[in-house]
Parts: sequence; structure tokens; C-alpha cells
Amino acid sequence: MRKSLPTRTDSGSVAHRGQTGTLLAGEFRVRAVNRDLERAIARVRRRLVSVLLLLYIISFLDRANIGFAKQALQTYVGISPEAYALAAGLFFVSYSFSGFPSNLILHRIGAKIWMSIIMVAWGAVSMSTMFVKGSASLYTLRLLLGVAEAGFFPGVILYLTYWFPDRVRGQMMGLFYLGVPFSLVLGSPLSGFLLGMHPLPPFENWQWMFLIEGFLAVVAGFASYWYLDNKPGNAAWLPAAEKQALVARLAREENERRALGPSGILPMLRNPRVLQFLLIYTLIQISVYGAVFYLPTEVSELLHKPAGLEVGVVSAIPWVCASLAVWWLPRIADSRNLHRTLASAGMLISGVASFVFPASGPAVGLIALSIVVSGIIAVQPIFWTFPTGYLADRAAAGGIAVVTLGNLGGFFGPYMKVWADDAFHSPNAGLYLLAALTVLNAGMIALVRTRRHSEPS
Repeated sequence: MRKSLPTRTDSGSVAHRGQTGTLLAGEFRVRAVNRDLERAIARVRRRLVSVLLLLYIISFLDRANIGFAKQALQTYVGISPEAYALAAGLFFVSYSFSGFPSNLILHRIGAKIWMSIIMVAWGAVSMSTMFVKGSASLYTLRLLLGVAEAGFFPGVILYLTYWFPDRVRGQMMGLFYLGVPFSLVLGSPLSGFLLGMHPLPPFENWQWMFLIEGFLAVVAGFASYWYLDNKPGNAAWLPAAEKQALVARLAREENERRALGPSGILPMLRNPRVLQFLLIYTLIQISVYGAVFYLPTEVSELLHKPAGLEVGVVSAIPWVCASLAVWWLPRIADSRNLHRTLASAGMLISGVASFVFPASGPAVGLIALSIVVSGIIAVQPIFWTFPTGYLADRAAAGGIAVVTLGNLGGFFGPYMKVWADDAFHSPNAGLYLLAALTVLNAGMIALVRTRRHSEPS
């Protein structure tokens, strides 16, 4: 019987095959984790973003509806243009300084409880505006509204860092920021309708507006308590594998931020980049609220008609354009890592359009207004990727609130417009001043240092 020859074994080939198998298994695990991460992000987006968007719509409506009540407050309560400008701005004084402690409370006890308290409180104060008797009571209620609502916006910005990785956070903030144009697309006709409807005793129409729109916040506050979860680790609706992938990714990015920037309160307060973010955001808010508080008045003058349903519908057109911009621009910024470039270009284009608007007719003026509003709203979610990608831990909670001190721009904007109009004896002087500040801010944004997002692993 023929003897079989021994089989030769190439140990190198065996080792190579073993290494290749290990690499393939590792690659398979990475792909599986990335699939779980993408599914988790999509699931979180479906559950949370639409709800946060709705809450922001209500929030912005309750702070901006005073723009529609301007003429009624002058007629029925005797509020002068100067008193109106001060009242509109006082909201941002208390709002800006109350955000810091509010965000630290949210960071400690969680969004589930704190957000609900915030919404019920601001809804109650907003409804109380229907009872103003003069400038003093209007000032008081606007200050209280600022305190009540202060924690909502910086709280949501912080809340989004708990749920979304850096590389998609810009577009998630963009979806949240749709609340600004949506509140005015939906709220402008609603406010206009309530002001123009057949009077229903015992209240005037402007009183019904504050009552109905404030009550929405109270209802939303109670509902959100049963819906929100503090962090992904608390979310029973996230499958275990998806939850693990998302939590691991967010923890990794948090560690990266700790290595890059401050994570404590005192180091954050001494950090020059935080001051840079604050200055930029202040100028953005001057531009934003210069448009928000005076857009219905400017449209009324363009149409030569008093505030009502028609003015409300036309006033919604710039906000429709802003909705498209705020959905589209942050997506491009995230996908191509062009946050600084697009934010700076958006502010520059808005500033140029602001210079065009005052001397334009109705058609060109409406187009210019649409460009202005689209730019200054769409830039904001992109801007927030700068501080949220730099600050960690308590520094993120406190730093986001410090940056929102820039909402004082909402105080300075209307007041600066009135001052410039009076100083230069021109109804357009204030608009030109706000336009110049918008262009200046485009240059400041261009100087922001950014970093590329790390790739998923």
C-alpha cells in the first residue's frame, strides 16, 4: 500500500489567514456599531426633534407676539413707541441673566422636570399680559416673562448635546431652529386673525391673543413631562444595541472636548473663545430681533394697511423662506464641514440685503426682507456648533448659558433703532445701523477657529 506524503503546513499563511479573519471580524463589528448608531440617531430624531420644535414654536410666539400687539397697546393702553421699545427689550435683560442658573439646574436635575416647570411658568406670565394697564405693568410682565422663559433655549441647546453626535448636531439644531420661522409662519396669521376677528366680550382682541397663545405653553408644559427623557441611558424606547452605540459615541466626543477646551465653570469664564462666541451671538440677536419686532410694522407700511390678517399673511412670507434656509444650510455645513464659511457668508448676504430694503418698493422690499430673515435665522444653528463642539461637562452647561447672554442684543436692537431714527431724523437710520452691525458680524464669524468632526468608529 502506497504511503501518503505528509501535508506541508505554511505557518505564515495560517497566521495571515487568522489575521485577515480577525480584521474582517473587527470591520464587521465596526459596521454593525455604526449601523446601530445611525438607527439610534434616526430614532432619537423622530422622537425628540419634532417635540422640541413644537415647544420652540410656542416659546417664540409668546415672546414675539408683542410685535402684533404694538398698535393695540398704543391705542388701548397708551404705550408710546419709546415705551414699547423698552418693554420689548426688557424681556432680554431678565432672560439673559437668568439663563446661567437655569442651565446649571437643568444639568443637575434633568430636562424632564425643569423644562416642564419653565413652560408652565412662562405660559402663565404670557397670559397675564392681557391685563396690562400701562407702561409699568408691561415692563414688569416682560421682565417676568424673561425670567420664566430663560432656561428653555439654552436648555434645549444643552439637551441636544446629550442626544446627538457632533457630526449631525448642526442639522438637528437647524430642525429645532425651524421653530423660529414656523412660529411666525403659523403665528403671524394666528395673531393677525385674533387681532382682526369680531370682538368677543369681555376682552379686546389683543387680550384674547395673549390669553390663547400663552395657554398653549401651559398645556405643552404638562404634556412634555410625560414625554421627555433626560439622556439616552434613561430612554426605554431605545433598543439596547442602539443605546449602547449612541452612549459610547457621545462619551467619546465628550472626552475629546475635555481635551480640547474647558470642562469647569471657572476655566470657562476665563476663556477668550467663550467671549468671542458671546460677542458674535450678541450681534446675531441684534439683527434677529430688529427684524422680529419691526417686521409686521415694516410690512404694514409697505402695504399701507393696518395690522390684521392680510399683514399677518404677508409677514409670514419671509419666514417661509427662512424655514427653507434653516433646513438646508446646516445640512450642507455638516456634510461638508463648512460651518464657518457658510455662517459668515450668510451674515454678509443678510447685511447687504438689509441695506437694500429701506429704499425699496413693496416687491423688492419683501424680497430683501426674506433674504435678511433667512440669513440671520439659518446662521444660528450653524453658530451653535462652535461652542457645543468646544465646551464639556459643566462648562458646556454654564458656557451655553453665558453665550445666551447675547440675547441682550434683543434689548439693544430695538432701542438702538429708535435712537438712530431720532438722532438722524430719519425712519431708516436705525435699519441702516442694524445692517452695518450684521456685516461687521460676518467678519467676526470668519475669524472663529473650528475643528473637523472626528469620524465614526
